[in-house]
Amino acid sequence: GSKGLWSTRKMNSIVMSVLGYASKPPEDRELTTNCSNMSLRKVPADLTPTTTTLDLSYNLLSQLQSSDFCSVSKLKVLILCHNRIQELDIKTFEFNRELRYLDLSYNRLKIVTWYSLAGLRYLDLSFNDFDSVPIHEEAGNMSHLEILGLSGAKIQKSDFQKIAHLHLNTVFLGLRSLSYYEEGSLPILNTTKLHIVLPMNTNFWVLLRDGIKTSKILEMTNIDGKSQFSSYETQQNLTLANSKTSILLLNKVDLLWDDLLLIFQFVYLDHNSFDYSNTAMRTIKLEHIQFRIFYIPQERVYLLFTKMDIENLTISDAQMPHMQFPNYPTRFKHLNFADNILTDDLFKQPIQLPHLKTLILKGNKLETLSLVSFFANNTSLKHLDLSQNLLQYENDENCFWPETLITMNLSSNKFADSVFRCLPRSIQILDLNNNKIQTVPKEIIHLKSLRELNLAFNFLTDLPGCSHFRKLSILNIEMNLILSPSLDFFQSCQEVKTLNAGRNPFRCTCELRDFIQLEKYSQGMMIGWSDSYICEYPLNLKGTRLKDVHLPELSCNTALLIVTIVVIMLVLGTAMAFCCLYFDLPWYLRMLGQWTQTLQRIRKTTQEQLKRNVQFYVFISYNKHDSTWVKHELIPNLEKEENLICLHEGNFDPGKSITENITNCIEKSCKSIFVLSPNFVQSEWCHYELYFAHQNLFHENSDYIIFILLEPIPLYCIPTRYPKLKALMEKKAYLEWPKDRRKCGLFWAKLRASINNICNTEKLKTAHVSTE
Repeated sequence: GSKGLWSTRKMNSIVMSVLGYASKPPEDRELTTNCSNMSLRKVPADLTPTTTTLDLSYNLLSQLQSSDFCSVSKLKVLILCHNRIQELDIKTFEFNRELRYLDLSYNRLKIVTWYSLAGLRYLDLSFNDFDSVPIHEEAGNMSHLEILGLSGAKIQKSDFQKIAHLHLNTVFLGLRSLSYYEEGSLPILNTTKLHIVLPMNTNFWVLLRDGIKTSKILEMTNIDGKSQFSSYETQQNLTLANSKTSILLLNKVDLLWDDLLLIFQFVYLDHNSFDYSNTAMRTIKLEHIQFRIFYIPQERVYLLFTKMDIENLTISDAQMPHMQFPNYPTRFKHLNFADNILTDDLFKQPIQLPHLKTLILKGNKLETLSLVSFFANNTSLKHLDLSQNLLQYENDENCFWPETLITMNLSSNKFADSVFRCLPRSIQILDLNNNKIQTVPKEIIHLKSLRELNLAFNFLTDLPGCSHFRKLSILNIEMNLILSPSLDFFQSCQEVKTLNAGRNPFRCTCELRDFIQLEKYSQGMMIGWSDSYICEYPLNLKGTRLKDVHLPELSCNTALLIVTIVVIMLVLGTAMAFCCLYFDLPWYLRMLGQWTQTLQRIRKTTQEQLKRNVQFYVFISYNKHDSTWVKHELIPNLEKEENLICLHEGNFDPGKSITENITNCIEKSCKSIFVLSPNFVQSEWCHYELYFAHQNLFHENSDYIIFILLEPIPLYCIPTRYPKLKALMEKKAYLEWPKDRRKCGLFWAKLRASINNICNTEKLKTAHVSTE
């Protein structure tokens, strides 16, 4: 059977309420021990002493001992439902003085020995095997009891009289069987809500009558039509007096239509007109209805419900194909016809529902939105649920909505983009998820009050702008086809505080950079971040979370990239210009070109050919300002013929460039003498000669260069663009011209010895001196 009020969700909420957990921070909440569904035959002996909630449901427990719960003196919640317990002595829990919640439903209890647990607020003994309702005088001492679940095959007045003085919130009768009911028993109870779950094939009529006299809220589950009144006289004898029920809930109804008519005739004093004036009835709720014979006399059934003139009417999951309304104003405030088979015919008759605030038509077969708008325009509607229908909207249809409408659920229909042209201006919360919307048109009415918009599970390719929704603060667009949100959203949707855009096929390129940055600066604006935000494109980033994608500003900002390139080029140009000026870069480039040409020529020439090309005894490199010393001191003391010594005036070929002449002289000379002086280091051509000579392209011997230091040269005087000379002077030995004339003989002897070690004078024929 159904457990109704005692469903898991409701039970959890009751536990939270009983213990006051809703107001406690997580660190102050107490210990829960879950031993459910473990096939236990005994209560575990090793329970944690600080346990406050103990779940032993769905086990094989058959009996409880007084010692089972002594160790958990702080226990507040004990769940023992769905076991095999046959006898219960409530004194078992005498040491659990803080116990507030005790669930023993769905056992095999036949005997209960009572003991007053003064602090208990929730006690459930429903769906057990009691012969009669197990209530003792001790139960009347539980002054804090709020919710009481009972069962028993026999229900008598004397049972309930023992607790008649208790002010209960809910009484739940979960009956496995009912063999006897004493009329007038239920009204003895003092409870706000009465929920009765009937066993099959039970006569519910008397229980219904007594229930209506018992509580403000009456809920009955498992109503079938196998127990009917035999005569009109019997029905007359069961009419109502002193009715208390204003909310009637009927679940799992399996009736003939005529039986349903009898029920509603039964709850009204005037059987012919359903006169509401002398009853307390305000709400009727019928759910999960199955009519075994679906013959529908319209004038008796459709108008039956609407002529009741109650405030709240629910008929859901009843396979109802139609509903009619009277042609006069009614008092309905809440109508719920969810999960039926209603069609557009519902809206083709004029209606007068001036007080209607809520209309739920979820899960029907409605097709035309404009018809719904005409229907709603004659109401004071605030909340409208049209989800899970077949609704569409054509552009040429007119829509007229009441100005009071603030909430609409249009999810799971067939709406396209045009639906935005048929919306009430006053709407604040709009749900359009699971439709066929591709874009939000720009030519639509301004929904100035819209605060929440749900467009999930559609076919949007971009985030909608907010130019028509200036107050939008919550937007849901998950599961669409959005690749890269446009800038319009970021510019126009400044008021959006919550955005759910997860599970879209994002293309992780520069266009997505602003969207990724949005979460960084919005402090939790994005719902589902970051697990629901995954790259789909490009393929090398597929499956990567957006927060892990690095898109640098430089590569995504074209203007910044151009500025950066220009700045870098200017810096490089400036640096190159500085290098050219400071390090004489053109000189090195020219030198490199000449050296490359010479190298190519040398590679084509064998060593034997090079040796045959040697024509000069010595090649002398010097600055023109030092020519007097070279001609009057150096050449005479070399003791060689003048045509074997290089002098500028004799051997440069006027038809060739200076660099070619320098290269030829070095190639055809056995030795190269460099006369170093402050004048030499300032000469560009002297450095050319030194550079080519040092490359050692024409000679196998590394000692063919001789340095003569004519005047002292401090290293800091050598220009930085000529690092070769500075390096050679630091590493290579040189002959220094003596200031003392008496030491000149030794100087010339060393010089001639250096030259004679290498050169074969018989091969030297001519000489040349290169100068600048």
